[in-house]
Amino acid sequence: MNLAGPMAHALTLGRRGLGRCWPNPAVGCVIVKDGRIVGRGWTQAGGRPHGETMALAQAGAAARGATAFVTLEPCAHVGVTPPCASALIEAGVARVVAALGDPDPRVSGGGFAMLRAAGVEVTEGVLRDEAARDHAGFLSRVTRGRPMVTLKLATSVDGRIATASGESRWITGPEARRAVHAMRMTHDAVLVGGGTARADDPMLDVRGMGEVEQPVRVVLSRRASIPRDGRLALSARWQPLWLLHGTTQVPPERMRAWHALGARTIGVPVGRAGEMDPSAALRALGEAGLTRVLCEGGGALAASLLQAGLVDRLVVFGAGLALGAEGRPSLGALSFDRLADAPRFTLERVAPVGGDTMQVWAVSAP
Repeated sequence: MNLAGPMAHALTLGRRGLGRCWPNPAVGCVIVKDGRIVGRGWTQAGGRPHGETMALAQAGAAARGATAFVTLEPCAHVGVTPPCASALIEAGVARVVAALGDPDPRVSGGGFAMLRAAGVEVTEGVLRDEAARDHAGFLSRVTRGRPMVTLKLATSVDGRIATASGESRWITGPEARRAVHAMRMTHDAVLVGGGTARADDPMLDVRGMGEVEQPVRVVLSRRASIPRDGRLALSARWQPLWLLHGTTQVPPERMRAWHALGARTIGVPVGRAGEMDPSAALRALGEAGLTRVLCEGGGALAASLLQAGLVDRLVVFGAGLALGAEGRPSLGALSFDRLADAPRFTLERVAPVGGDTMQVWAVSAP
């Protein structure tokens, strides 16, 4: 049997759950019997039912003696629902083909061991690299305690994000902006700094994509001092708004006001110079369950993430206009003197997006 084809299909299915099922992984599952697909599934919004459960329900009795292709090791622990490994065994599946093991200590080989102990044949590592990319956010949260971070920049050809007066709508065209909405849709949260929230009064939602699960909006603001009459605040009751603030920097009455608006507040340690610790901020987001975060600025926040080595993926939309030295740079100061100290990325692809370009860069190995 060709194992790569059904696994590629399972990976495609799993991507439908990205941005919708945190803190659980976005798993895809395809069940094949006698060369025919009898069941398909992916992790549903909110994290359950799991992909295997959905596929088994569709396959019904046809699952007996079939091969299940799953993009991540089936869970082996009892949570809100029984383990997926047990469900596969009870359904009579003869073989499980998995792309990737699950490093979660509650699983970590236990799912495979449970299957083998029940006489189910297990094959591991099919399309492993592709699965690792798809599950990068979940793997990051489990192994590093923080979500995967994608930094998005939309710049002129000379690396500017606004004119000297602050005008930035719109540097890129409608096709690029639609691509950004598609990126938001596959991330659990959109992150901006307080300066961007004050200057742009953004919504940070997904628009033009039909009915979708909206991402959490996260604002990093030391004093939680973004406008309480702005669009983020006024929409906090129906689309989550989280404020990351200095642990001792916000007056109690301001905290109460934000809670009354429906926002969630999360304290983060502040350094000697008054700056918030970006590593601690991301660990707090990981503890809250987020696996994939899209940072959309501003320049100071982007620079702090790059300095701390917290950017895993860089997506740059480039527009065919020049704003000159007086324009606002896309990044704040990075404070290094040698090229050897500059953050390095590896180009994955370049594509035209309308009249603009999109460059996708992955973090380079040290």
